Amino acid sequence: MTNLLVLVVNRPRTVTARPQFARIERRVEVERWAAEGNLWHPRGEMLEGDDNNDDGGKMLAGKRCLVTGGSRGLGRAIAIAFAREGAKVAFTWSRRDEDAEEAKRAITEAGGDPLMFKGSVADSAHAKATVGAVVKAWGGLDVLVNAAGTMQILPFALIEEQDWDYVMDVNAKGAYLFTREALRPMIRQKQGQIVCIGAFSEGRGIAMPPHFAASKAALRGFAEALAKDVGTYNIRVNYLAPGLLDVGLARRLPEGRAEEYARHCALGRLGTAEEIAAIATWIVSDENTFITGARVVADGGI
Repeated sequence: MTNLLVLVVNRPRTVTARPQFARIERRVEVERWAAEGNLWHPRGEMLEGDDNNDDGGKMLAGKRCLVTGGSRGLGRAIAIAFAREGAKVAFTWSRRDEDAEEAKRAITEAGGDPLMFKGSVADSAHAKATVGAVVKAWGGLDVLVNAAGTMQILPFALIEEQDWDYVMDVNAKGAYLFTREALRPMIRQKQGQIVCIGAFSEGRGIAMPPHFAASKAALRGFAEALAKDVGTYNIRVNYLAPGLLDVGLARRLPEGRAEEYARHCALGRLGTAEEIAAIATWIVSDENTFITGARVVADGGI
């Protein structure tokens, strides 16, 4: 027993000094910016001791956020929630300009002044131009929410190749393109938050078209793998999987499907976009410092 104890005590220790050095570097950086008279740290955080901090304790004060698919549904609810919590908000949309204008009004009423970008998330030029414009306007990007998505209600036997490609392009490729562009400023900043909006339809809940389920499963794998890839830069990536909500998809399902879901749900009802937006807000806030690579499920207990 004595020999064992000696071996344990004398075993070489592996010391990882990076976190300590990171804290020192961050402190020096903040002190430098303070000495230069800047009120805002480049990461979007109000400097400690600033008398002009009138954010009222808002959860996302000063954070620079981009939400794809922010003109309607869950994307809009997330953009509004972010603005209400003090964030700078930009969003993309692809089709109905009236939806984008309604989203702009709602975000403005919540205290925001949104940047708006129209185009397909599956277009690499659009992704590059959008992120570039956000970074130019705000000096960086702290949060990306990949909320853009599409769905076709078709039996598998009727799904054509172009249908498969379209759903995969919007739901999976779009997230890849925007994430790739967003990571560049985030890596320079050595911090960031990315949320991929998934779905409950990976074989749970109610039947869903296979190409839609496949696209969301791909998005989940993407988020989980990416979290490990960029964690060293203090960038957290999570997959938020909401259950069936009272907006968007529920209104397009065949009659009785939404009611069937509610019957099998522990809470006996559909979720709301606002409930999921509140979860997304917490995930990207400074309150979340250790959750990454996670599948965060909010389905009411299916």
